Amino acid sequence: MNTLPIHAVLPDLLRVLGERNAAVLVAPPGAGKTTAVAPALLDQPWCKGEVLMTSPRRLAARAAAERMAAQAGEPVGRTYGYATRLDTRRSGATRVTVLTEGILTARLQDDPELDGVAAIIFDEVHERSLDGDFGLALALDAQGALRPDLRVLAMSATLDGARFAALMGDAPVLESEGRSHPLDLRYVGRAAEARIEDSMAATIRRALAEAEGGLLAFLPGVAEIERTAERIGDMPGVRLHRLHGSLDPAQQRAAIRPEPDGARKLVLATSIAETSLTLDGIRIVVDSGLARRPRYDRAAGMTRLATERVSQAAATQRAGRAARQGPGVAYRLWEAAATAGMPRFDQPEILEADLSSLVLACGLWGVADPRALPWIDPPPEAAIVEARARLRTLSAIDADGRPTTHGRRIATLPMSPRLAHMLLAANDKRLAAEVAVLLQERGLGGSDADLEARLRRWRADRSAKAESARGLAKRWAGMAGRTGERATVAACVALAFPDRIARRRDASGERWVSAGGRGLRLDAFSPLARAEWLAVAETQGMAAGARILSAATIEAGDVEAMFADRIETRRTADFDPATGSVQPLRERRLGAIRLSSGPDTQADPAVLAAALVDGVRTHGVALLQWSDGAMALRTRAGFAGVPLDDATLLERLDDWLPPLVAGRRRLDAIPPGALTEALRQLLGWDAMRQIDRLAPADFTSPAGLTHAIDYGAEAGPTVELRVQTLFGLSDHPVVGERCVPLVLSLTSPAGRPIQTTRNLPGFWQGSWKDVAREMRGRYPRHPWPDDPAGAAPTLRTKNADARRRS
Repeated sequence: MNTLPIHAVLPDLLRVLGERNAAVLVAPPGAGKTTAVAPALLDQPWCKGEVLMTSPRRLAARAAAERMAAQAGEPVGRTYGYATRLDTRRSGATRVTVLTEGILTARLQDDPELDGVAAIIFDEVHERSLDGDFGLALALDAQGALRPDLRVLAMSATLDGARFAALMGDAPVLESEGRSHPLDLRYVGRAAEARIEDSMAATIRRALAEAEGGLLAFLPGVAEIERTAERIGDMPGVRLHRLHGSLDPAQQRAAIRPEPDGARKLVLATSIAETSLTLDGIRIVVDSGLARRPRYDRAAGMTRLATERVSQAAATQRAGRAARQGPGVAYRLWEAAATAGMPRFDQPEILEADLSSLVLACGLWGVADPRALPWIDPPPEAAIVEARARLRTLSAIDADGRPTTHGRRIATLPMSPRLAHMLLAANDKRLAAEVAVLLQERGLGGSDADLEARLRRWRADRSAKAESARGLAKRWAGMAGRTGERATVAACVALAFPDRIARRRDASGERWVSAGGRGLRLDAFSPLARAEWLAVAETQGMAAGARILSAATIEAGDVEAMFADRIETRRTADFDPATGSVQPLRERRLGAIRLSSGPDTQADPAVLAAALVDGVRTHGVALLQWSDGAMALRTRAGFAGVPLDDATLLERLDDWLPPLVAGRRRLDAIPPGALTEALRQLLGWDAMRQIDRLAPADFTSPAGLTHAIDYGAEAGPTVELRVQTLFGLSDHPVVGERCVPLVLSLTSPAGRPIQTTRNLPGFWQGSWKDVAREMRGRYPRHPWPDDPAGAAPTLRTKNADARRRS
């Protein structure tokens, strides 16, 4: 057997596990930890049972078991086996089982004591998948309460072992060196406008010409892999392979093993090839710098696939694949300076995933609050609350959060709670199981958005993967119980995703609205675009306009029948801001979807009034017919420092507007003067006294007449009056505590403006003489004294004054 770097630390690891029940092993990619550690445990005195080793991916689990079996000269399934959702190879003689993380959590739930298991190895814990974090939390909880002899070993390819060690009771941390082969990093960049497959194909051709050995190219998804393969075409002496989770096992094995005839290997892969796997003969890596990852949109209740830049840690892992077996070169499709702008690590899945399965599993484990388990990163409280709400809608938990009988049955099925609920609730178990497999296993039946078309193609497919998936569907149907009458694909999807029942919003079939209130988009050329209703299963993109990835046509009658208990009759009123009026409607709705509507002849006056109030709340108080008196009061209040602006009125809208709109259907039907009185009542007695004191409504001239003060004037508080009413006034009038001078807009006896002033004494002593001279010529019958400050105020002519004195 070849000596691997990990062999140098195995004696220390075995000693630690002989003394302690936990350890952390940090070993870089290529050190050999995945295939060397588990076999080394089998002859230890404490290891009397089975060793379980987790793998984050089915492909890696199968490859690890096959490699260990090959090293032992045995067929896989004897001493070394594996267990995945679609494929299992193990027997009564199996001592080491490599299993996916979800399979481990299910096994822990079935048997918390793990009878017959001596150790659990968590490989690639740095990937921080939700199932991986949860499996480790359950294993540590079981170890602490039931199995103190159970060995738990966490293996990481990055230097974050200290965090895991602290979580595992200050477990010892052992570090292994990796193989140190030279690695040449070449940054080739990529034009922003260029398609990724064009740039990748060009760089792959360049790399094959410049360097020796096989080439591994990382692309974000299957579509990009296929388009890149088309652009590369046939190259002499080069054998092209694809590597992603949708391929059948035979195709995946062909991408991993050496080429039997010595041809150069070219593998186009997703991030599935970042860790765990060793691809023989690879000396070149071409990295797009992109990955497609599931991102859960909590607001929409949807998991979407997002194409993102990889983290620095992932980029390092990818480049390292070129130097596992010898000197290598890595081509990166970005500039060297851009590396610093990448996130350092991938976000742990537990911080942004749908936690419905986890919350239900914790309830079955006997932990009411998932955060009570030992976690590297505890699940967010908001995500737990959202998951509990979803589980209640599926009748999986009761009002106290305890799993119901239905919830316990859901948990026995190896799928998400939504799909498990569908399988259990559906009459046609066979079809529901097929739909569940179709939605969980990517690539079955192609990528058509029409699930019925995909199901037909899958049923006709005779490949090994299709056959394996059919076997899985048969097992799931058997687990769900007896099947009943035949159903449709759409009916099954609707059971799992009732909030995604969608109705077309336009003639083209591009825009849809879901019962959950989310807008959805569909390719107008899809056959589904002609349907009126869809049962939507998968979406991608932002919640406001997510793209429909898979759906089935459902009839309106089926929607009415299936969701009769959810259809509500509502009496509403639509507000029209253009007219300031409401139109009462009676409508039937399924969530956010309006099924039918018409005029409501028995409208509730309270509903109409509420609609008017909400209309003002939405469109602003400017819709109201404000009188001059009401506007004057508002400007006076503002001058006096009493808030009565639009924002204040909207904030306190419910305190003053409802009584004004009671029994009305239009805003302009509010009686004149009612708004002014409503403002006075809103202000109250003390505030009105403050306004009257600081911003009096009128100015009383020496002639004894009152003149309205305009507090909204651009120049400041302004009063307009005939200059003769101010005779005898030697001081300029002011308002408010700050003694703001009134702006006096002085007019002639005919009401024509003659002067504006903020300094009346200065006007008397200054330009008054010129004004008086002009006025005497125009209005000779009126008095124009030389000393207006000492004259008597009057609005009468000189003759009228004389007659009055006589």
